[in-house]
Amino acid sequence: MTPASWEWDETLYAGSAAFYVAGRRPYPAQVLGALQARLGLDGSGRLLDVGCGPGSLTLLLAPLFERVVGVDADPDMIACASREAARAGIGNVSWRHMRAEALPGTLGSFRVVTFAQSFHWTDKPLVAGLVRQMLGSGGACVLVHATTHQGAEGHDALPHPRPPRDDIAALVARYLGPVRRAGQGALPTGPPAGDDDALRDAGFQGPASTKVGGGTVWERTEDEVVASVFSLSSAAPHLFGAGLQSFENELRAMLHAASPSGRFCERAREIALDLWRP
Repeated sequence: MTPASWEWDETLYAGSAAFYVAGRRPYPAQVLGALQARLGLDGSGRLLDVGCGPGSLTLLLAPLFERVVGVDADPDMIACASREAARAGIGNVSWRHMRAEALPGTLGSFRVVTFAQSFHWTDKPLVAGLVRQMLGSGGACVLVHATTHQGAEGHDALPHPRPPRDDIAALVARYLGPVRRAGQGALPTGPPAGDDDALRDAGFQGPASTKVGGGTVWERTEDEVVASVFSLSSAAPHLFGAGLQSFENELRAMLHAASPSGRFCERAREIALDLWRP
């Protein structure tokens, strides 16, 4: 199966929502600062976060807008996002279970539309056109490119060992096969490319790109590393079927061998913010 022939299905992240918050590094405050400065955000207007997951970016940016809407195709992600908003005491956000392809629905227009690690899962030409119609005068579409489930590669000394990511990938492949899984299908080379082409074809201008973060060392527990694996579409819990517990047992044994203390460290990767104007 090629990226062009792969089709999204509702099992893409089935069972992963509970692992997202624990397994993925939160977006750093520099993301909020950079977007506030670049877009002149002042607490007014509305934000739409498409493919919001458990609200990782939605809740970070909520203070910069009057109202915020997060949409996601996975109902468990929406439920998790709602719980996270309540836990944080953030009340200006509403959540909708819907696919990006169903926009605009009854959502109306927005000052900013964001996609954090999500645009590549959509029907990009269709969604780019829909989003352009939803943006008000002076609005912007922001694509956030990040890898938050694991840190940057490196061999410099850290306070605790790095998780053995290559060995983890090999273990996943032993259980699920050598071809990257994605829902009911497979993506040997990862999600489809062509984000920029789709946005330009829809009439967007850009991107104006900014990079933030990177280099910070953060500590992780064994449980958090396990969660980072299950937060991936290519290792979603349902894919393992009856072998799920056996896989987790082997994964934990591998992690214990790498760090008997159960503590790990990783160095954060840079996050790229691409701003597109209609």
